Amino acid sequence: MASKLSTVLAAAKAEDRAALVGYLPAGFPSVDGGIAAVKALIEGGCDVVEIGLPHSDPVLDGPTIQTADDIALRGGVKIKDVIRTVAEAASAHPAAAVLVMTYWNPVERYGVERFAAELAAAGGVGCILPDLPVEESGPWRAAAAEHGLDTVFVVAPSSKDARLAEVTAAGSGFVYAAAVMGVTGTRAAVGSMAEDLVARTRATTDLPVCVGLGVSTSAQAAEVAGFADGVIVGSAFVQRILDADGDEAAALTAVRELASDLAEGVRKR
Repeated sequence: MASKLSTVLAAAKAEDRAALVGYLPAGFPSVDGGIAAVKALIEGGCDVVEIGLPHSDPVLDGPTIQTADDIALRGGVKIKDVIRTVAEAASAHPAAAVLVMTYWNPVERYGVERFAAELAAAGGVGCILPDLPVEESGPWRAAAAEHGLDTVFVVAPSSKDARLAEVTAAGSGFVYAAAVMGVTGTRAAVGSMAEDLVARTRATTDLPVCVGLGVSTSAQAAEVAGFADGVIVGSAFVQRILDADGDEAAALTAVRELASDLAEGVRKR
């Protein structure tokens, strides 16, 4: 039976378009404010949302998301709040797929089985684990499979073809292709290596390949949608909330409007 995540991505493909994947950390700008913002992403047109688990040392993330994580952590966000954010988003918008994106250490400390069980019970569909090596992922993948969760791994332009094959064989749901070498953040242009990475990744798997790191405009979303199965946007949404400077209504309007613009972009592939 196809997973919820696979079904959502297949539905976008059936419409001859890329899926729009939005990211926001839980607890930002507050737990309740973050929940409202995630819902606004879906209302604006995101097919899939990634709920970030704020971390004190987010090695993949640039200054924008680091700022949001710091705000969330200083606000006292806990894993239970991440799970609540997933539950409320999934309950309010059952057609969307809701994942968690997290570094491995918090999951290991919380308890692998416990985290997987609670994520699944909340309506989550899987987890993106950017720093978990495939070779060490057995315990997580076993727990995820038991609870019907997908495990998404990240590949980069530096990944050799043999390594791509190893990573894609272990993953499920989709493959997260980092468009550029470096950390997250909006960029003036999409990384030129992205299209080559997508082609090389597709040569190893039938999983959808979604591209992230750098997309912030409708035009960039359309460009990436021309060669990828999904377009991932995070820092641009976080920046809209930061720019609202505490005005929650303005923040929600801004992220909803950006999601709508990006959703138009992925339909212009």
